[in-house]
Amino acid sequence: MQLRMLGTTSDDGKCPTLYEDATTGDIVVQGYTVSAPEDVAQIQNVLPGESFVRIPRELLTRFAPTE
Repeated sequence: MQLRMLGTTSDDGKCPTLYEDATTGDIVVQGYTVSAPEDVAQIQNVLPGESFVRIPRELLTRFAPTE
């Protein structure tokens, strides 16, 4: 994986942040882990190895590629 930072809405440059894998075009999201059992219970079709992060909508609308 070769990551290129797309952008962040964080004032201190830590997270949340969007990255693009330059090889595949996939998007990688850095954010705070959703771990409260009552929140995770609402997420459907969870596969082994998957995890969930919380990011502000503004991060996607400002930095996510449209293609």
